[in-house]
Amino acid sequence: MAELIDGYVNRIVFRNSENGYTVLSVQTEEEETTCVGNFTFISEGEFIQATGSFTDHPVYGVQFLVESYELKEPEDVFSMERYLGSGAIKGVGPTLANRIVKKFKHDTFRILEEEPERLAEVKGISKRMAREIYRQFEEKRDMRGAMMFLQQYNITGNLAVKIFQEYGQAMYEILKENPYRLAEDISGIGFKTADEIARRIGIGYHSDHRIKAGILYCLLQASSDGHVYLPEDDLMRRTKALLQREEEEIQRQLTVLNIEKKIIIKETSSRRLIYSTVFYYMELNVARMLHDLNISYEIKSDLVKNRLSLIEDQFKIKLEEQQRIAVIEAANNGLLVITGGPGTGKTTTINALIKFFESEGKEILLAAPTGRAAKRMTETTGYEAKTIHRLLELTKLTDHTENKYSFERNESNPLETDVLIIDEMSMVDISLMHSLLKAVSIGTRLILVGDVNQLPSVGPGNVLKDIINSHSFNVVKLTKIFRQSFDSDIIVNAHKINAGEQIALDNKSRDFFFLKREDAKVISAVMINLIKNKLPGYVNATPYDIQVLTPMRKGELGVERLNQILQKALNPPGENKKEKEYHDTIYREGDKVMQIKNNYQITWEIKNDFGIVVQSGTGIFNGDAGKIEEINLFAETLTVKFDDERLVEYSFSQLDELELAYAITIHKSQGSEYPAVILPILDGPRLLFNRNLLYTAVTRAKSCVMIVGSDTMVQFMIDNKSEQDRYSGLCERIIEMREL
Repeated sequence: MAELIDGYVNRIVFRNSENGYTVLSVQTEEEETTCVGNFTFISEGEFIQATGSFTDHPVYGVQFLVESYELKEPEDVFSMERYLGSGAIKGVGPTLANRIVKKFKHDTFRILEEEPERLAEVKGISKRMAREIYRQFEEKRDMRGAMMFLQQYNITGNLAVKIFQEYGQAMYEILKENPYRLAEDISGIGFKTADEIARRIGIGYHSDHRIKAGILYCLLQASSDGHVYLPEDDLMRRTKALLQREEEEIQRQLTVLNIEKKIIIKETSSRRLIYSTVFYYMELNVARMLHDLNISYEIKSDLVKNRLSLIEDQFKIKLEEQQRIAVIEAANNGLLVITGGPGTGKTTTINALIKFFESEGKEILLAAPTGRAAKRMTETTGYEAKTIHRLLELTKLTDHTENKYSFERNESNPLETDVLIIDEMSMVDISLMHSLLKAVSIGTRLILVGDVNQLPSVGPGNVLKDIINSHSFNVVKLTKIFRQSFDSDIIVNAHKINAGEQIALDNKSRDFFFLKREDAKVISAVMINLIKNKLPGYVNATPYDIQVLTPMRKGELGVERLNQILQKALNPPGENKKEKEYHDTIYREGDKVMQIKNNYQITWEIKNDFGIVVQSGTGIFNGDAGKIEEINLFAETLTVKFDDERLVEYSFSQLDELELAYAITIHKSQGSEYPAVILPILDGPRLLFNRNLLYTAVTRAKSCVMIVGSDTMVQFMIDNKSEQDRYSGLCERIIEMREL
């Protein structure tokens, strides 16, 4: 026979955030009782009424097995104080909770709901803090209701929390109308999961809605692979495989989506191209804005050359002919692209441009796509460079609208500058380029700098290459390798690789080494020895700064396996290190980690040596790297300090946004520079093991490249020119705009 107990949650002993299984201690009127069961959402301090039965566990003793439960608002003063002081509401501890309840007594929760401004009557609570307490109190209540609602559809644990955090109260309408949006909006929910939720809600297998959602999902997945559109036959193949539906049905819904303006069908002479509407108009608008900025100025080259000569004398620099041409072109054109490989003087050219425009009395802004790239730009120029997101003043939106973020800088509030220089342009995708150009006024000189031979952006598009290939704008190619760069075999070999020439692997170099090993386990052992013992002293860096770059995610020398091995060797368990296991990955204090998706809403802080917050903002992005500073098992949070000093607190439910970063893919290393790079190269997919990938990996190293593995595979990569096709139409849009 079922029994009933009620009381407040005194302590959560254990919780599996994946499935909701929880062991908790409940304080009833008579005693403290250990309860076990699946709890969708519960916090310490909550008042619970549970139905179940007592059992005597052979190890843990008497426990109450919960079959069903209901969370109720505390009714007595003691329970109210207990709830408020439990940590359920950040910023309210036991002392402040005592003051609140002492002031309002039994009326406390009514005040919180109906007159939250009165909380400011309590000593230590400002009006701003009163609003924040009210917001959290309401959010907890809303989340509790949402968890119970989602439980009907067997959605529990982290998934339910993510759905609520993404949509808020709009969740109910979205699930009712289009549960397939979950696959588009929420990390960790694929089409199959959304399809199963839709089935439980009552959306049929043959539903037109399901087919349309499947088409849009395939386009979304393609954008994750860097594509802006898909040829119709490719999209059809992917959609049929996903939905197991006939081609006629899919064609019918393609037509409907086109009528609904959710997709754009672009006809060419040979095939039809299918765009999501958003990406099509992004490309179109980027093409238009680039042409709008491409204004010609009539400044005599002799005047520019004379000023450059003065700059060279004053700052003791010597410019090569192409660098001089770059400055002249920048002076005479609203839009300029400067491209070149390592050692060709891109940094010197940027410095010359800054000095020239400063002498003209111009305002100058510098930016790069990533924190590391911006930091390096700052160090090499002596002028502050920001990430593009910070330059555009990223702002998170809290009203659960379809757009999760916005930029304060846009066409209505453009950047206040005469000259804007963007470095590492190969990393900029179509979406970021679109946002950037909206914030650049006509009349501002825009200078885009990058190495077109690097891997393309992680996000969709091929922006830098498309701009250059359109032959519509001024492009200066820096090709001369400077004499001092010939002292570096990293730079010399990078250019050889890019030209398809074989490189010497004879270890006669001071900064480019090769260790021949044919066994994956031996390669792993060699890398550990290099990181721990050999390389730190050689390049004057810590083991943390030395980066393993690998072509693959899977396999013995892929990211996933290598991170397990390297974590065990470089940051083993310790009594003073807290850790959290999540999705078969152990996160440990001191671990090197990387953000693997853009999160525009998460907040960050920078603190000074006294722990005072000196800067704050929002947004952490794919590829940002840092170290785990603290794991709080009580609050279920993990704090990461990123390389640019930003501190970010993650809830355990957000840990799928992080992965260990002792080893990362070469793609993820774009825009970064490391004192030493170790490349394990043994075997893998022939399409992936190509010249472009090896070139990018080698150019990430500042002082030392160490290749461990097969010389035959290194030679194969240099010979292998094949690159995966990336469907991008910006080049065509630019040409179309030019011909209007």
